[in-house]
Amino acid sequence: MGLPTLSAWQAAHRSACSFPSAAVNVHSGKIKVQWRISNGRVKLKEESLKRKQEIQTPKGKLGVLIPGIGGAVSTTLIAGTELVRQGLGEPIGSLTQLGTIRLGKRFEHRSPKIKEFVPLANLEDIVFAGWDLYEANGYEASLYARVLNREHLDPIKGFLSEIKPMKAAFDRKFVRNLDGSYIKEEKSLRQLVEAIKEDMEAFKSQNGIERCVMVWCGSTEIYSEASDIYQSSQTLYEALEHNDPRIPPSMIYALAALESGIPFVNGAPNLTVDVPAMIQLAQEKGVPIAGKDFKTGQTLMKTILAPGLKARALGLEGWFSTNILGNRDGLVLDDKDSFKTKEESKLSVLEYILQPQLYPTLYKNYFHKVTINYYPPRGDNKEGWDCIDIYGWLGYPMQIKVDFLCRDSILAAPLILDLVLFMDLAQRVGMSGIQEWLSFYFKSPMHKEGLYPEHDLFIQSMKLKNTLRYLMGEEQITHFGLDYYLNEKQE
Repeated sequence: MGLPTLSAWQAAHRSACSFPSAAVNVHSGKIKVQWRISNGRVKLKEESLKRKQEIQTPKGKLGVLIPGIGGAVSTTLIAGTELVRQGLGEPIGSLTQLGTIRLGKRFEHRSPKIKEFVPLANLEDIVFAGWDLYEANGYEASLYARVLNREHLDPIKGFLSEIKPMKAAFDRKFVRNLDGSYIKEEKSLRQLVEAIKEDMEAFKSQNGIERCVMVWCGSTEIYSEASDIYQSSQTLYEALEHNDPRIPPSMIYALAALESGIPFVNGAPNLTVDVPAMIQLAQEKGVPIAGKDFKTGQTLMKTILAPGLKARALGLEGWFSTNILGNRDGLVLDDKDSFKTKEESKLSVLEYILQPQLYPTLYKNYFHKVTINYYPPRGDNKEGWDCIDIYGWLGYPMQIKVDFLCRDSILAAPLILDLVLFMDLAQRVGMSGIQEWLSFYFKSPMHKEGLYPEHDLFIQSMKLKNTLRYLMGEEQITHFGLDYYLNEKQE
C-alpha cells in the first residue's frame, strides 16, 4: 500500500512523542512518505501520495461491504452491477463507467473515459456482502423493494439468491420505525465491533478478497449533535468500553472498518465518521473516509439550479420543497427525530451556495423550508416539488416550479458504484482521512475544520476531475481560456 505500516508509524511516533512537533520520514518504495506529527495529530504530506505509474494497479477481488444490504438502494446497486457485467444493462448515471475527462488544451482533443485514464477496479472483480435486519436473500429483498422489474431480476435470480445478509448490529432507539429480528446478540459495543470484524475476515477468506470498501446504506438515525465523546479517538474508545448509549450502530460499523484498514463511505446524514474522533482515527490508520448523505433527487436539483441563480445575480425570496416517498427510507423519515437529521442535511445546501453574507441584496432574508411525507403507494418512486420565488431587475418577481418524478434508488445506485471505485483508488494512492474531492456525491459533504463545504455541483465536478488529473500528472483545467487569444500572431 502507499502508506507506511502501522508499526512503522508507531515507531516514528515514539521517536517524536517528546516534541510538540516533529517531521518523520519513512521510505516506502520509490517515494518518500512524510508525516507531520503536531500536538498528537498525524498529518499526511503531499510527498506521500503516489502519482501516475506509482499507483498500484488494482489486483484481485474488491469486496463491497454494505450495512443495509437488503434495502432498496443496495439491492438496486447489486442487481444493476450484475446486469451490466452480463451485458444486460447499461451503467447510466455512473461517472466512472460512462464519463470522460478532458486533458490538456481544447485543440488537443484528448478526452479519454475516466475508467481508461485512472486505474480503477473492474466491475468483474467486485464481490458484495453485508448486513441487514431482515433475513431475505438478495432476490427476495429486490422483489420486496419493487424498484427493478422481474424482467431484470429473473435472469440474475441465481446470483441474487446467493447473497445472504449477515446479522446486523441494531438498536431501535436510533431508528424507531424499523423493528427487524435478524440482529446480533453481543452484549457490549466492543463485542459488536469485534463481531463485525470477524464477519469481514470470514468474507474475505471465503471469497479470496484482496481489498474492501464499506458503504453505509442503512437507515437515517435519529438526530444527534457532536458530543464530548466524539472529540478524540481516545474519548470515543473510552465511551465504547463503557457502552455509552450515545454511540449508534453506524459508528460501530465505521469503527470496525477503520480498525481493519477499510475505507468507509457514509451514505446517510448521520454524523458517523463526521466527528473529530473518527477523522483522527482515519488519519492514524491511513484510511479514506467520505460522506455524507447521497445526493440524488431534490437536493441534486438544488445544487444544479441555485448556482445558476447566483451566477446570474438573480435574487431569491423563498424556496419551498416537499417530497412524497413510500419506501423503507420514507418510513424511517416519518419519525420526527430521524427526519431532523435529514432536514439538517437538506437545508444547508442553499446557505453555502448562495452565500447571503456576501450577497445581502439578493439572499439575506430568503425563506427555505423542506418537508418529507411518507406515502406508501409511491414506493421508491419519489416525487419532489419545488416552488421557487425569485426576483430580477428592479426587484420584479418571477417563479420557477419543479416537479421531479424521480426514482430514488435508480439515482443512488451509480453514485455508490463510483464511490466504491474512487475510494479504492484513494486507498491505493495513499489518501487518508476526509476525501473532500468526492463532495460531488453528497448532500452534506465532509470538509476540513475551518473550511466551508462546497455544494455547487459544477465546482464539485471540477474538483473531482482536477484531483484525477493531479494524480495522473496532467495539467489542472481552470477554463481560463484567454491564453488561446493572448499569444495569437498579430497580422
